[in-house]
Amino acid sequence: MKRLFKHTYLTSRFFKIVGALVGLYILAYIFPGWFPIVKMFFFISLGLVLVDLILLYKQKGIHASRILPKKLSNGDDNPIEITLNNNYNYNTELLLIDELPFQYQKRDFEIKTKLKSQEKKKVTYSLRPLERGEYYFGNLNIYVNSPINLVTRRFQYGKDAVVPNYPSFLQLRKFMLLAFSNKLFEYGLKKIRRIGHTMEFEQIKDYVMGDDIRNINWKATAKRNHLMVNQFQDERSQPIYSVIDKGRSMKMPFNGLSLLDYAINATLVISNIALKKQDKAGMFTFSRKVDNRVIAERRPSQMNSILETLYNVNTDYSETNFVRLYVDIKRNITQRSLLLLYTNFETLDALHRQLPYLQAIAKNHLLVVIFFKNTELHQLTKDKAESTYEIFQKTIAEKFIYEKKLIVNELHKYGIQTILTTPENLTVNTINKYLEIKARGLI
Repeated sequence: MKRLFKHTYLTSRFFKIVGALVGLYILAYIFPGWFPIVKMFFFISLGLVLVDLILLYKQKGIHASRILPKKLSNGDDNPIEITLNNNYNYNTELLLIDELPFQYQKRDFEIKTKLKSQEKKKVTYSLRPLERGEYYFGNLNIYVNSPINLVTRRFQYGKDAVVPNYPSFLQLRKFMLLAFSNKLFEYGLKKIRRIGHTMEFEQIKDYVMGDDIRNINWKATAKRNHLMVNQFQDERSQPIYSVIDKGRSMKMPFNGLSLLDYAINATLVISNIALKKQDKAGMFTFSRKVDNRVIAERRPSQMNSILETLYNVNTDYSETNFVRLYVDIKRNITQRSLLLLYTNFETLDALHRQLPYLQAIAKNHLLVVIFFKNTELHQLTKDKAESTYEIFQKTIAEKFIYEKKLIVNELHKYGIQTILTTPENLTVNTINKYLEIKARGLI
């Protein structure tokens, strides 16, 4: 009986009938002759409630299950599937309320649907997580009405489910396919003209239109009586390190995702592509100290090590120590490597404070400094200014945008390569730069 009351709720139709009965009883007090009729309506209503309860509790009712992925992909739409099975012998209307993880702070999530008798159905919705970590799902609550619709029965399933939210592995899969197909240009990845090639011989093949005529093998051509060319392999097994700044400059959010998490997602993708290109991929993070280190290698388990390390990156967004970064690189990375440094500089003064250390790093390694455009400022400059205050805001925004361009020029002046990108295009532009460096044989 206790369970019956716990999972039973009264509908709005029930309260409307109760309100109508109260009104009729008031009228019956004024007109005593109506009292028997009102009393009859009362017992009919009570009987309908009892019939409604029998219809809802006599049969097995609704069976449901929530199908969660083994892990969520940070910053992406993750499908959540709910399977429903109606065991009633009548059509029902359902209200699904899934208790989402506390990170969403959403208390009004609900899905309405209908099920025919003995029908099975799948309902899908998507979640876009914005913080790495564990996501706790509560109960899956299903509220069912019979055709009488005076009482609602609640079913509960799927209590206490936990799903970890990892860096964007969905993005990793997408770009892994694109990096080895001819569809890269659709995503802004341009073809790079090769300036030279290495001397690592691969094979002799038939000449086709577009092959470099300088690679024609004349001896093989004489033997086969048609043009043959030497084919060379790209330089392989170069160390590629992703270096992620965990300082306060990376806390700024864009579309709900922090710059740090954009950098983490890009690191996962570029590490995978580097490994597929036969290079060694590694990473580490820094703020007050250097940690979360994965040595650049080509082991079969390398991607799993990088993924787990990125998942466990924690920070208090303290002030970044570039001195510690330089000392650590000098001590631990002895082979010339490609260093993809994810950080952010808002002003030229901020760059000048760290420029001596970036120059020192660039002497022994190929350094690419990756920092971000402020998309809010760009939007502000496009809006029409209609007051003195708005003109002032627009002028300041243009000043900061221009200062970003000065930062790029300043780094180029000292031979340091740069990527100035919007957060959403970070991954594409990082892949672009990596392919360009590989094609030009700079590393």
